[in-house]
Amino acid sequence: MTEENETLLIVEDNDALREGLGEMLNLEGFTTITAANGRLALLKMNGSIPDLILSDITMPEMDGFAFYKAVRARPDWLAIPFIFLTARGEKKDVLSGKNLGVEDYLIKPLTREELVTAVRSRLNRTRQLKMAQLQQAYEASLTALANAIDLRDEYTRGHVERVRNYALLLAEHLGFPEKQREHLRFGAILHDIGKIHISEQTLLKDAPLTDKEWLEVLRHPITGANMIKDIPYLMAAVPIIRYHHERWNGSGYPDHLMGKAIPAGARIVAVVDAFDAMTTNRPYGKRRSLEDAYQEILDCSGTQYDPEVVNAFQKAWKAGQIHQIYASYRPADRPA
Repeated sequence: MTEENETLLIVEDNDALREGLGEMLNLEGFTTITAANGRLALLKMNGSIPDLILSDITMPEMDGFAFYKAVRARPDWLAIPFIFLTARGEKKDVLSGKNLGVEDYLIKPLTREELVTAVRSRLNRTRQLKMAQLQQAYEASLTALANAIDLRDEYTRGHVERVRNYALLLAEHLGFPEKQREHLRFGAILHDIGKIHISEQTLLKDAPLTDKEWLEVLRHPITGANMIKDIPYLMAAVPIIRYHHERWNGSGYPDHLMGKAIPAGARIVAVVDAFDAMTTNRPYGKRRSLEDAYQEILDCSGTQYDPEVVNAFQKAWKAGQIHQIYASYRPADRPA
């Protein structure tokens, strides 16, 4: 099966072969555009950008190598997968094509199966790369959004990145599968997104909070979860955001969950968020040393924190991995 509206450009000077390739690929559900040489192909690409290009090498007016260079010279065409289709099977021609960066090189004559397999494989790989790039861009945008909250207090700089990296490190030690780690990644990035609705006066207050202010703080996990609950791509992160302040013994908030009733991702973020809070300057106090914060995490195992998560944290600590993340995103020093 093909993706909707996938269009292939076939560039071949042999009329019969060009028509035959078009018919084979049309039967597989692709839309095809054809041209007899590189110059004509470039003209057609100005009106319709293909999802993949199949091009002969030896052609009049503009050969395949010149056509390839012309395509790659356009920034908006850089990502189009390109396959050379030629009868010239000498090693030097294959190497010339690959040295240019051509994604594949097929030798005529070839069967319909060989052609279709090559086209589908290259299109699938391109889709995977686009999805990976989209996810990276999406994560960068979410991180920027989350950091916008912390920018109200410059001394929490790097908090989002540290919590994310600490959390993924513990997930690795705990053997989380890839999909679960992906959910944890977004949950860790967005764990405090609900703080966007906490006033700066409350967020930066260096004196005890009033009952009203404390209630404002207590609501931020619920607020954050509600903010993203209708976004399909982020729905799996909702439990992490809502429950990252729950405690193993049921003393946390907002729902006083206990033990393994707390989602696994939230149990991880509870530990690493607390560790980062202790090792970062905050309006209500100076940061503690890494060693003091580490000991606090160990002391609270089985009361505030899941013992299995604390054990994973201990392994990461002994391996020096916690220190590496901290050093990479070191918090700012508060002026004296």
